[in-house]
Amino acid sequence: MGFIEKRNVYRPATGAVPFEADEIFFSRTDKRGTILVANYIFKRVSGFEWDDLLGASHKLIRHPDMPKGLFWLFWEALNSGQPIGAYVKNKSRDGLYYWMFAVTMPFQDGYLSVRIKPTGGMLSVIEKEYEALRKTEAEDGATPKESAAILLRRIQALGYEDYQAFASEALTQELAARDAAIGNMRATKTGLFAKMIGVADILQAETTALSNGFEAISTVPTNMRIIAARLEPSGGAVSSLAQNYWEMSEEMSRWFQNYVSGSDSNFSAIRGTLVASQFLCGIARILNEAAAKFSKERRSLGGVDVGEEKIQMDKMAAHFINKANTGLHQIADEAEQILRAIAMMRRFALGLSSTRVMCKIESARLPSGGGSLIDVINQLEVFQRNLDRQMGKIEVQSRIIQEYTQTLLTDGVG
Repeated sequence: MGFIEKRNVYRPATGAVPFEADEIFFSRTDKRGTILVANYIFKRVSGFEWDDLLGASHKLIRHPDMPKGLFWLFWEALNSGQPIGAYVKNKSRDGLYYWMFAVTMPFQDGYLSVRIKPTGGMLSVIEKEYEALRKTEAEDGATPKESAAILLRRIQALGYEDYQAFASEALTQELAARDAAIGNMRATKTGLFAKMIGVADILQAETTALSNGFEAISTVPTNMRIIAARLEPSGGAVSSLAQNYWEMSEEMSRWFQNYVSGSDSNFSAIRGTLVASQFLCGIARILNEAAAKFSKERRSLGGVDVGEEKIQMDKMAAHFINKANTGLHQIADEAEQILRAIAMMRRFALGLSSTRVMCKIESARLPSGGGSLIDVINQLEVFQRNLDRQMGKIEVQSRIIQEYTQTLLTDGVG
């Protein structure tokens, strides 16, 4: 028996099956979840012999502590052709259990799954969430779909926009914790993705602040126009300038809503694309490592063609890297579009500023009573200073995203 086979041979009478942080579980199933291929680590930890494992349903290792709502989410993603990641508790043949972070994806006419040992801090949180969800399913009779909806709400309460954002962050944390646990000091792109997502959050916050500023000031140009009309004869210089300012501000506001603050805008798309690319890169990394381990496997795996499985995993990893690169190219394009949008907004703002200054000069020539108009014009001056500052911040963050994206594309995301 070789050294690798001797690792973790000991099994306690109760509790968790021991295995190492550097080990990767692998299995492949058909569409119904029947196990077609598995690696030795899966066999050893699950405690089943090859004859019992291959050809059996993956439900063979499902632990009763797992909420049905999670598996509803799993199948929703897989049936839509998307990979999904989750914390999963499995049971072994001798009644022990083992936690994993599992990533499952559609593959040919079935599914492929790779799993690592959770070593980050997220597992303790998820254990409590699963326990509460199982209680709801058992005591309140929640259906799997209803249970999944509850889980999604809980994920959002933990600060994640959706399940994909949670899975991406969880996988990233687990890979970083795993690197620390096994002493892997090689450079990875985990930190750079995290920085980019942080920058995207700042970008989103500045855009929201900009939108709130537009909303708060929306009635001021109208008030300026009304006050100007009261203070001078119809068609006077200030009234005309106020009317012009109002029209320009309305046009700018409409343009902002359509091209900057809308749900389909470049500003809102960057974070979601980043999260997706980060998740794909994490999947590719595990697949590449699993494939490398397969190439060194010298034990029988129940008649499995080890070489062919390695080739297929490498192909899947390359597929996800290509998808991640496509996402990064989209992010680079979106950042460039943002910079163009800011340039357009600055042209709008310059026109507004010039008109406001002319209004202020003309209003000073009005007889007594022009003070209220000057107060309104001063409000607009404050708004425009804030507008200029926020546009500057957005420009800076967009250029940082461009820089980071170029680094990832140049150095490789794998």
